[in-house]
Amino acid sequence: MEQGHSTAQREQARRRSQEAGLAAARLTAEGVRTVALTWVDVAGLTRVKVVPTTRLAQVAAHGVGMSPVFDVYLVDDSVTSSPYIGGPDGDLRLIPDLDRLTVLAAQPGWAWAPVDRFEQSGQPYDACQRQFARRMTERAAERGIELRMGFETEWVVDPPLAGPAYGMARVVERSAYVGDVVGALEAQGVEVLQIHPEYTPGQFEVSVAPADPVGAADLAVLVRETIRAVSLQHGLTPWFGPVVDPEGVGNGGHVHLSLWQDGGNLCRGGDGPCGMTPTSEAFLAGILDALPALLAIGAPTPASYLRLAPSRWAGAFQCWGPENREAALRFVPGPPGAEGAANAEVKSFDPAANPYLVTGSLIAAGLAGLEAGLRLPEPVSGDPVNAEGSRRLPASLTEALSHFTESAVLREALGDRLFEAIVSVRQAETKLFDGHSPQEIAEATRGRY
Repeated sequence: MEQGHSTAQREQARRRSQEAGLAAARLTAEGVRTVALTWVDVAGLTRVKVVPTTRLAQVAAHGVGMSPVFDVYLVDDSVTSSPYIGGPDGDLRLIPDLDRLTVLAAQPGWAWAPVDRFEQSGQPYDACQRQFARRMTERAAERGIELRMGFETEWVVDPPLAGPAYGMARVVERSAYVGDVVGALEAQGVEVLQIHPEYTPGQFEVSVAPADPVGAADLAVLVRETIRAVSLQHGLTPWFGPVVDPEGVGNGGHVHLSLWQDGGNLCRGGDGPCGMTPTSEAFLAGILDALPALLAIGAPTPASYLRLAPSRWAGAFQCWGPENREAALRFVPGPPGAEGAANAEVKSFDPAANPYLVTGSLIAAGLAGLEAGLRLPEPVSGDPVNAEGSRRLPASLTEALSHFTESAVLREALGDRLFEAIVSVRQAETKLFDGHSPQEIAEATRGRY
């Protein structure tokens, strides 16, 4: 049995190597010399190993090494430890997903691919965030549910110009820059839905077409790093942190999602609230119910709670409403003739979040709601700060973490090793910024993501 398993692993490695060899030849012909292999750690930072294109076949077969200790790195690159992960011992293998291999339009001579992480034995690493998202996607598929998700990416350009919020003046001021962002994304095969100036001075937002949950998280990484590269080409600095100015409106990392079954969108065509089917309502009710705990995933740093303030369209209250941009869960019915437009938007999350943890955890919470047959409460209209009985979401990471540690649903879904790493990193970052002013927290984190 051991020998059979080893033979299967060798055959998989052989096939990956063969596929990568063909890909490497194509990349070399296009002038690509180096490939960035990325994953996102628990603190929300995109980490990388870079390999020459000529080594891609070998790396696809056997991986490239990386210590598991990065799962307990903090936003400032200091290191904590957890009951299962910590210290200098051990090694993992990073295996690129060749289906996502992309030539980078804003970095000539470079390509990119996300990785899955494996033990030296070839077994999946059970704290791999990307494989967690895939497991939850497969769990939904076992229920006959296909998830389509998409992240909005918000950032602030430094130095900012004087154009007003949502104003054409800001687009004109940065027209070459905005055009190059769109052009680079489209050259990489990313379908851009829209790009526009946001509320904060110098702030922009781009939305891309939805994908499967793992693909949506991959796109979140690719979009951000493309914006970073284009910004640097224009002599600009992009800030992706939850807040740039603690007195202003921060950067959101909103997530849109819809549920599909047999080709039909379950977010419409039913007799539930806003035309939801019972499956869609229960799934969204599960997310809404779990939001206090989910904030430890989607609003993962003390800086997140400087952004998560009432009356800033940040989703600071545990409520939902159709087209309500103050509700934590906004439901978007979409135009009558647009089948794919109906979806839900989780507004409380920000760019410090690991997108793979976000997609996987949202699915886990939604499936728990489906299993329990949950129903949505009455929707909220207007600013929930004025609505009687509105429940404020956690106002600090410490409060969110207390809900997270009590969540049996998220512990079971994540597994003990990944769950405890998240707890340890969140506790350590809380301590890291204890006693710091909002301005100091903003300055320490705005450029780290």
